[in-house]
Amino acid sequence: MGIIEVGRVCIKTAGREAGKKCVVVRVIDKNFVEITGPKKLTGVRRRRVNVKHLLPLPLKIDIPEGAGDDEVLEALKTTELYKKLVKAE
Repeated sequence: MGIIEVGRVCIKTAGREAGKKCVVVRVIDKNFVEITGPKKLTGVRRRRVNVKHLLPLPLKIDIPEGAGDDEVLEALKTTELYKKLVKAE
């Protein structure tokens, strides 16, 4: 896999949020991206992370670069992943 791009759903592999799912909202450079959970859904707050700490999943949602948490949440509602995340809570 290995392609980190805007809208890619990933799993954090390091830090206190390790194991939680997140969405890439902005590519900063080749080493860093900005992600969000959104926090209301997955508990991952918006932050800058190293791409080495992310495991990309095959799912990609259609969002603009720098999308807000509400936009990301609306895009996630159209996926099967959203139903699984809501059940998990």
